[in-house]
Amino acid sequence: MRSAAQTTSISRLRPACRAVQLALGLAAATAAHAQGAFELGTVTVVGAPVPAAPASETAIDQQAIARDGRDTVGAAVALLPGVALSRNSRNEEMVYVRGFDPRQVPVFIDGVPLYVPYDGYVDYGRFTTLDLAEIRVAKAGASLLYGPNTLGGAINLVTRKPSRAFEGDARLGFASGGERKAAVNVGMNQGLWYAQLGLSYLDADSFPLPRGFVDHKAQPTDTGSRRENADRTDKRLSFKLGLTPNATDEYAIGYVRQDGEKGNPVYTGLSKSGIRYWRWPYWDKDSVYLVGNTRLGQNNVLKARLYHDRYSNRIDAYTDASYAKLQGGTSWPSVYDDRSVGGTLELANYALSHHELRVALHYKEDKHRDSNPENAKAPVKDYRDVTTSLALEDTITLADAWRLRLGVSRDQRDAKEVYEWPTGSTSATNGVAELVHILAGGGNEAYAIASRKTRFPTIKDRYSARMGNALPNPNLRPEVATHLELGLRGQPWGGAQGQAALFYSRITDLMQNAYVPAPTGTCGAGSDTCAQAQNIGRARHLGLELSLQQELARGLSLTGAYTYLARRNLSDPAVQLTDTPRHRLFAALSWLPSDTWELRATLEAETGRKVAFAGSGRTAYRDLVGFGVAGLKAIWKPRRDMTLDFGAHNLTDKWVELSDGFPLPGRTWFVNGTYRF
Repeated sequence: MRSAAQTTSISRLRPACRAVQLALGLAAATAAHAQGAFELGTVTVVGAPVPAAPASETAIDQQAIARDGRDTVGAAVALLPGVALSRNSRNEEMVYVRGFDPRQVPVFIDGVPLYVPYDGYVDYGRFTTLDLAEIRVAKAGASLLYGPNTLGGAINLVTRKPSRAFEGDARLGFASGGERKAAVNVGMNQGLWYAQLGLSYLDADSFPLPRGFVDHKAQPTDTGSRRENADRTDKRLSFKLGLTPNATDEYAIGYVRQDGEKGNPVYTGLSKSGIRYWRWPYWDKDSVYLVGNTRLGQNNVLKARLYHDRYSNRIDAYTDASYAKLQGGTSWPSVYDDRSVGGTLELANYALSHHELRVALHYKEDKHRDSNPENAKAPVKDYRDVTTSLALEDTITLADAWRLRLGVSRDQRDAKEVYEWPTGSTSATNGVAELVHILAGGGNEAYAIASRKTRFPTIKDRYSARMGNALPNPNLRPEVATHLELGLRGQPWGGAQGQAALFYSRITDLMQNAYVPAPTGTCGAGSDTCAQAQNIGRARHLGLELSLQQELARGLSLTGAYTYLARRNLSDPAVQLTDTPRHRLFAALSWLPSDTWELRATLEAETGRKVAFAGSGRTAYRDLVGFGVAGLKAIWKPRRDMTLDFGAHNLTDKWVELSDGFPLPGRTWFVNGTYRF
């Protein structure tokens, strides 16, 4: 946290305007900004020096994450309105934000992009939350300062920054399925410098199957009480060393390493061709980055990010459920070796009265290598993309209670190296406008957002033949989305904090499969047509988000987040939009009968989710059964620095799926202990 001297010094950089002061007060009351958050790791700031979330972002802090035992990033962001989880056939935890998938909503850590260069995805189940200060989810109005490809928003994982000379915590937990977790975080702040270290370990042998699983499934491969091939191990190291040489400047170097290993539970759905016997012997990622904030004169602040990110994994495919014999051929094992290097320079200028002007230049080079080290005949496929962006945003104080944010950016992607295809380039223009009005009394605000966002097709989108089942298309154009949003947030009545948003998105040039004549030697013997991704799709997303925190009585509180989402494929209704629920609700009731005890009941419910599966020669769809899953936990605090919680998820042992053929755990018991120092 900044000292009083730092706050006073930086405040001279800004006009002393009433609107910013009101926005600060409102944001402090309504945004879940975490104490000890790494301020340099945030991208958008309203009324600095306090890094509060603007209208376009929602934040969830470590306290809220820990309260509901959300140990992975995917599980944590699912607490927020507008966010839904799914799972794909690779046993990856997918996050959808207002219907936009992980390729369209990239993930960052302290503002540094983490998504996989090859396909744009990231497995949110591999990233633990035990060393984070907060998670920020930006939606339609996501700042252009994040950089390219934020078609549907952005998710930023903000790490911790120590605020005391010595501080930390240690955690230990156990759960059904042989789950074990341990974590320790230690921080030191010595004024001139600070250091933060985080270590975490999350391991499980399996998970319990829900009651009636075998009776529900068309072709069950798991006949016992536990899910087969569902083990996982995730180890995480994070380290940060920072320097604060004076009241206004700050520099930090950070390192994050993720080592993972996992099984892939066998598909048990309706398709006859969806069964895979896969394992990941490693799923590793590490990032090193340098972030700095430098004051230049009285009216300028320069912020810089430099980073190097490495991602490597291996998939082993087996012939049957014994996992004894590997599949051969040129495709197996599948080994990825990806690298990203890049940086951002951002200049903030406060010389003009009532303006906060920011200019950012982004550069990112992505390298992907696809190889099979165990088959000399398999080709080594190298790809290299360079993406650049120039963004300009201005936050203007129009009057005491009015604030306007305008932004524009120009992005370009150049394919510098491609396996068996010509190189090329494409570009896109983005824009955002956000108008905020502080309502009478200063406790509430209304806002309106309009934006145009794009996403470049990934290396996989353009060049993958999908194991011989498709034809690449290097000429794919960027997807485009136009967003409109109206919202209110603040204190609707006494003892409450809430937010409501209406949103509408229109997507054009959406990438969808078309069937074209198959060139000789492609798409299998005897096939005269071939699937190819083309910019032929048009879609519409519209919906409503509501969230509320209400004090019902002394020691009794209610939290709720509801989302209504309607998606429609406008160009081809036969190709349905899948994997997101029409209605989703998360609610929690907390009761504190004494200073040392808290009882907490939760409910997650959804309905209206469509999923796809391979039918007889075509893609088929079905509606998943809606569900309501209850949880209950007790939290005991025998001392201010110690916490013990225990309880159960899916208390009624309900059978639940988020995607076809991949059930979620049944009733799961857990116990966790935390010590803070």
